[in-house]
Amino acid sequence: MNVEIRPAGPEDAPAILDLIRQLAAYEKLSHEVKATAERLRWTLFPSDGKPAAECVLALADGEPAGYAVYFTTYSTFLAEPGLYLEDLFVRSEMRRRGIGRALLLHVARLANERGCGRMEWTVLDWNKRAIDFYASLGAQTLPDWRVCRLTGQALARHKGPEN
Repeated sequence: MNVEIRPAGPEDAPAILDLIRQLAAYEKLSHEVKATAERLRWTLFPSDGKPAAECVLALADGEPAGYAVYFTTYSTFLAEPGLYLEDLFVRSEMRRRGIGRALLLHVARLANERGCGRMEWTVLDWNKRAIDFYASLGAQTLPDWRVCRLTGQALARHKGPEN
């Protein structure tokens, strides 16, 4: 099996969407997927050249096998940029072949090349295989931190300056 990791382009939006839907199904979150191929093109490959995030695809023998989506963050404590790994996913039938490792290490290399002081991501607490995999690469699970999120109506409530 020949595996290639390359930056995704606008023409890859349908394949990325398919992989996102597979990730959501795996995480039992299919009901939350609102993404469309057109919206992915608009946010990942905008005409102004300022994408909301970046995406790389892993191709196995030329077919999409997985992807990673990441974006720049900033650490005030380090006074350095970081990379946040939003998604890392490999199709179920392609797992255990080193593709996830290759994707994660590809993004880690980018973080190093860009002078980032850290790379972070979240993992579901029930996903022991992923937790063990990340630990094998030296990643720490931060037990004292919890993800907070404003979305939908809760976020929209705060549109004005004095909400």
